Amino acid sequence: MRPRMARSVRPQPKVSVREGRIIGAEALVRWVSPDRGLVPPNEFIPIAEETGLISSIGEWVLESACRQAAAWVRKGLPPVRVAVNLSARQFYSPGFIDSVRRILAESEVRPGAIELELTESMMMQNVQHVADLLMELKLLGLHISVDDFGTGYSSLGYLKRLPLDALKIDRSFVRDVPGDQDDVAITSAVVALAHSLRLKVVAEGVETDEQLAFLRELGCDEIQGFLLSKPVPAEGFEALLRRDVRLGPVAARNAA
Repeated sequence: MRPRMARSVRPQPKVSVREGRIIGAEALVRWVSPDRGLVPPNEFIPIAEETGLISSIGEWVLESACRQAAAWVRKGLPPVRVAVNLSARQFYSPGFIDSVRRILAESEVRPGAIELELTESMMMQNVQHVADLLMELKLLGLHISVDDFGTGYSSLGYLKRLPLDALKIDRSFVRDVPGDQDDVAITSAVVALAHSLRLKVVAEGVETDEQLAFLRELGCDEIQGFLLSKPVPAEGFEALLRRDVRLGPVAARNAA
């Protein structure tokens, strides 16, 4: 019998641009094959969505993230907010809110330590229904962000109707800044729009010092990407937090 693939949640650090320290993480699910090692998400996520397994996987990731966030606090590490991606199937399932409430209670995590990320397309299916669901989640103390902002529907009316905390600039817009003037214009507009609505801005896919310098100049609030760290096992993220405590900002070399 061939050994089965194992699931793994690997946090990728989020860093405050202003403070230069780790203030959060995105919990990214990975599948580990005994033959191939890490299997890329673009291979297993579509299969999980097609087979309907995406909801159970999403619930498992949320449980893992909550338990881990609570464990880091018990170890005396600096408080961080852990972000979890939601699938449309999971978000719209009838028992979703009850499931979140149960997971928060069982893990004993501080609700403010958890952030849920939804895509624009998920939010636009039924804006009023989404607003009601998000308000219930906000009442539980959770943070809400829009993932891959700018790649979905062009209507911006939902931004003032939904109880949001942050917008995430998609990596496709970050990849070629500051060299590509179109991406510069889009990224600048997203930052200005978010701040005018009192929302934080997170840029993902940051890989170069030039990108970081540009985003800092724009006033982007948080960044994540390979420039800082790839997704790492939980113990690796814990080591980064401990190093951050002892040595100061992990991005100190870019602070000048």
